[in-house]
Amino acid sequence: MSTKFTFLVYAPDYTDAEAPQRRLAVRPKHLEGARQLVAEGVIRVGGAMLSPESIQPGAEKKMVGSTMIYEAESLEAVKKIVEEDPYYVGNVWDKEKLVILPYAAATPLPGPA
Repeated sequence: MSTKFTFLVYAPDYTDAEAPQRRLAVRPKHLEGARQLVAEGVIRVGGAMLSPESIQPGAEKKMVGSTMIYEAESLEAVKKIVEEDPYYVGNVWDKEKLVILPYAAATPLPGPA
């Protein structure tokens, strides 16, 4: 039985004018892959980061990046998964600002252990 570790992924989007369109273009494929990783217990929680103005009443939710918590055997395994994600391949996530770090949860994580 292999030992699994927990990792936090911070993946802000590029900020150029075309970035939102690139995100929407590959979003269905990204979500399909994420659902599979959730079912496999690799992604424990994940979602989109929103712009601060997104929380104003009636405001459109503007996605500006993603955060996820992964469970895997190594940092390299998570890096490989992230680098194969449609958001990474499709130049949605800013590759220079992306961060993957080991993570120690202070509260229980959702999903299977």
